[in-house]
Amino acid sequence: MASRNRIKLTICDTEYIITSDEPESYVRELGDELDRSMSALVNADTRVSTTMAAVLTALTLVDETRKANASADNLRSQIKEYLSDNARARAELEDARREIDRLRRDLDELTR
Repeated sequence: MASRNRIKLTICDTEYIITSDEPESYVRELGDELDRSMSALVNADTRVSTTMAAVLTALTLVDETRKANASADNLRSQIKEYLSDNARARAELEDARREIDRLRRDLDELTR
């Protein structure tokens, strides 16, 4: 069973203690990315609060997640089609091999 890690992150100058089963390095990478995204928004416009930056960042991440999931679904669908095409081609190849064997036998019988 994985141990739970307590990790202190600083996001937009506010400290948060996160408890996670994920490795500390991974959670820190996530926190750093979140801090960069939110800080960029806050620093770009003084009217943007930390809460607004969090909401805008969350919307961006949800959008990216949906697009990535749609892309992954599309790739899975393409792979299924390729596998189906491959199975069909293998079946046709096997049929062709059987037909070749049959024709060779017929030719052998005719040439005897």
